[in-house]
Amino acid sequence: MPDIALDSFAYRQFDDPKYGGTKIEIPKQEFMSKVLEFYEQRKAIADEFQDRPVLVDGYAPFCKHLFMPNFDDSILDGAMEITAENEHLLKTAYEARNEKELPVLVRFFPGESVTPPVSKYLDLILYSRDQILKEHREMGINEVLEDAPWRLISIKGQSVPYEIPMNPITVMRNELISQGGSGVPIDRKAYMKSVEYWQKHAAIH
Repeated sequence: MPDIALDSFAYRQFDDPKYGGTKIEIPKQEFMSKVLEFYEQRKAIADEFQDRPVLVDGYAPFCKHLFMPNFDDSILDGAMEITAENEHLLKTAYEARNEKELPVLVRFFPGESVTPPVSKYLDLILYSRDQILKEHREMGINEVLEDAPWRLISIKGQSVPYEIPMNPITVMRNELISQGGSGVPIDRKAYMKSVEYWQKHAAIH
């Protein structure tokens, strides 16, 4: 049994042409095959050389990151730096990531207005199976999950092999598990780090 399974929350990155962020154009099964191949290779290296952990700790014990080189030129960065030349292109809208969540105000570059670079790396965000089941209970979602201990919930194309701060509104929403968050209280230091980054960057929709 694989250690990682693709969670249905991430399907929108493959299936929704209006998704705001990194879009994946290759089939889900092909994508996961590449991910699992890399994961097994990284595990072997870590076991032999005590290298950097394969799964890097995230913002809570149930969250991990798997960083890997991008393997497909269709995967582009999901955010861009705001400059004097592109600032006028920014838009805002109220959006929810699924029908169970409360819409929140977001700021973004319309995809047709900018040309993001091909991603150098992928940040694969994993939640534990137990955490996904907990969130599903809170939101009244009935879904049978595979037994894999980790669920891939989000894929971020980016230029660096380390975690980029999550958007401030996501940090806030995470307090509200009944409205699509993870139930983790706000960490002020992490929140201010997020603000510092996202004052200068915006997602691409």
